[in-house]
Amino acid sequence: MPATPTQGHVVVAPDKFKGTLEGAEVAARIAAGIRRTAPGVEVRELPVADGGEGTLAAALAAGFTRVAAKVAGPTGLPVDAAIAVRDDIAVIELAQASGLARLPGGRTAPLAAGSFGVGQLIGRAVALGAKRIVLGLGGSACTDGGAGMVQALGAALRDRDGAELAPGGAALRRLAALDLGPLADSLDGVEIVVACDVDNPLLGPRGATAVYGPQKGAEDEDLVVLEEGLSRWADVVREATGEDFRDAPGAGAAGGVGFAALALLGATMRPGIELLLELLGFDEAVRGARLVVTGEGCLDAQTLHGKAPAGVAAAATRAGVRVAAVAGRVELSEEEWRTAGFVSAIALTDLAELPGDSMTRAAELAEAAGERLAAELLAG
Repeated sequence: MPATPTQGHVVVAPDKFKGTLEGAEVAARIAAGIRRTAPGVEVRELPVADGGEGTLAAALAAGFTRVAAKVAGPTGLPVDAAIAVRDDIAVIELAQASGLARLPGGRTAPLAAGSFGVGQLIGRAVALGAKRIVLGLGGSACTDGGAGMVQALGAALRDRDGAELAPGGAALRRLAALDLGPLADSLDGVEIVVACDVDNPLLGPRGATAVYGPQKGAEDEDLVVLEEGLSRWADVVREATGEDFRDAPGAGAAGGVGFAALALLGATMRPGIELLLELLGFDEAVRGARLVVTGEGCLDAQTLHGKAPAGVAAAATRAGVRVAAVAGRVELSEEEWRTAGFVSAIALTDLAELPGDSMTRAAELAEAAGERLAAELLAG
């Protein structure tokens, strides 16, 4: 028998299940299961993201408008990207232009990949009249310190002979001079806020190269070359601006794009999920709710350190609303996920009949998880 609902709506606010379902599809499937079991309950779908991949999709699902843009991919070849706009706010996902998924044939290019396309997306947003740009970092294929991004916005990076530098982190070793040109004027009156969940500096053992370079295909000598390039980049930026951001928390994000955003775009940084929840109107959506359902591909120790479900749980708890989780896998103990604020945590692996079902039948199992949550938490 279907559960008998009481008053109060349900907000379904999951992140993507990486490799299987986008956030909007996860939300739709869980919501379908809840509606089937508790047909009298209003269910609102609000997929979320933490600033990485999926940020654009979350903004679009929340009512932003998609604007297409053809820009340079990480290796310079054109890619079809997009930004999300609403009024004078624009949301940009770095991975749309310079993400690992944009590498031709999936072949990494650790020394040559750049962030030029990210700057082009920012320029597109400004041309559309954006006065506030939210830049989500995550999934970057490059370690160029954001040099390509500022080149796209009008800055010139030159070697000792006055020639413009080629793209990529390796070329930064030859950097002799930085001419900011029209960069500042082009961003006059524009606020840039970076959604970032890491506090890595630009350089050193916790820096962009050492921590994230191997994920982008850098090995052995590549790592030395990239570190030297970023160090030279930081020195020249300090000479040009009189300020040094190399040790700023988050400077190492996205291969150093965080550094350029702080040092040259005047950006501020905010925790990704906190910023996205604000942007997506989460507090308004959860007002008067009786339950929030969130989730991601794997609920694990990383979840507790700024990932989307933890942010949703914290915000829901502040609002006095219970929160449950659905995930592909749950690697936290019950004590751990309860301490994090969840009243229930359902893994698709626990609903699966065969190994691998949680991937191949993720949509179907997400609906089943919604049904189970409705039976457990919305009855009576």
